[in-house]
Amino acid sequence: MVANKELAQRFPEDFLFGVATAAYQIEGAASEDGRKPSIWDAFSRMPGRVFQQHSGDVACDHYHRWESDLDLIRSLGVDAYRFSIAWPRILPDGRGQVNQKGLDFYDRLIDGMVARGLKVYPTLYHWDLPLMLAGDGGWTARSTAEAFADYADIVVRRLGDRMDALATINEPWCVCHLSHLYGIHAPGEKSPEAFAAAVHTLNLAHGLGVQAARAVRPDLPMGIVLNAHSIYPATDTPQDRAAAERAFEFNNGIFFSPLFQGTYHPDILAAHGPHMNIRDGDLDIIHQPLDWWGLNYYTPLRVAHDPDAADYPQTRTIVPEPGPQLTDIGWEVCEAGLSDLMKDLHGRYPLPDCYITENGACYNDGPVDGVIDDRRRIDYLERHFGAIADARDAGVPVRGYFLWSLMDNFEWAEGYRMRFGIVHVDYDTQIRTLKNSALWYRDLIGAHKAGG
Repeated sequence: MVANKELAQRFPEDFLFGVATAAYQIEGAASEDGRKPSIWDAFSRMPGRVFQQHSGDVACDHYHRWESDLDLIRSLGVDAYRFSIAWPRILPDGRGQVNQKGLDFYDRLIDGMVARGLKVYPTLYHWDLPLMLAGDGGWTARSTAEAFADYADIVVRRLGDRMDALATINEPWCVCHLSHLYGIHAPGEKSPEAFAAAVHTLNLAHGLGVQAARAVRPDLPMGIVLNAHSIYPATDTPQDRAAAERAFEFNNGIFFSPLFQGTYHPDILAAHGPHMNIRDGDLDIIHQPLDWWGLNYYTPLRVAHDPDAADYPQTRTIVPEPGPQLTDIGWEVCEAGLSDLMKDLHGRYPLPDCYITENGACYNDGPVDGVIDDRRRIDYLERHFGAIADARDAGVPVRGYFLWSLMDNFEWAEGYRMRFGIVHVDYDTQIRTLKNSALWYRDLIGAHKAGG
């Protein structure tokens, strides 16, 4: 408790504490009440794509257990809940006929949040693209950006009156790099051309979505959630430092520059411009003034110059050595990466207020005599809260923090074998059990509300 009290005192009275989830990872009910498949429903059925062909068909059954899950969130003492809305529940075909039962579900969910005093922080898109849109080219097709704007309009008209803030898209890097260039996430493409097209479509969808939402509710605080990379050169040589800067532009600047400066870096245009289908006026649409932005951070990226690489950014990633400073998913624990990244980004770009919209760690500790003693996760969280406080002390306007994740869930290509939750889920019984990290977080929030 002493550490919690000291840590809590480093944050201002109005600092927001929350937890986060995403629709496909927790909801289940994949074919109920009019929902049609997303690209992840299809991807998870393809052999070799997801660990043991796990899927989100049932997940944490949140669709049926949302009331008790909201009670659980409330019991942690958090101020806010970040969740995502499933596009295939609202527009099962991606466009056209609206599914009222889908809207009804989020109506009930948001009303339940309001009744429990929880602030409402939805995300419109957390990777579950309606499968029908894939037939048009998915995120490589400009028409998907236009369909996203229509979807944003529908959601905000029905639900926007109770939202405290709205994010357009979660982690464009994952949607573009991980999904269209590296083939790890749905739709599993490995195509530089598809990647380039998806980058511009995602950026354009964000801008059109902001415009659509503000046309309905001009007072709704709008933002986007970016998993920016904290990038370090493998050595201090000029070659590796230059490689790190190229990696920054390729992973971060490719989104931050158009979003916050209305431009693409010349290196990005040289490497990918011919496949981006950039039209007159697009950058003005993308460059919408935002009320806030969200940063998702887990681990740093270390790179070296690769003279043998033909394609920009001509870098190779340094894979961390196995050891105690890795989480169970193999990611390096480096809290300095978080504070360094926030300071760097706010120095480079004219950014609005920031929220840490995801941060947490994968440790697969199970129950022993009914107790889940995930002390490694607690250590990770303590260190990263310290890093956030350091960034705030340096002048970065960080206004809140959403812990990833509320509960163990479908971890995309890793299926159910990787656990990020502060609440343990027994997938056979759907029983939720608070891990020690949940008790730690509850105590930290309690100490903060008590004045440190």
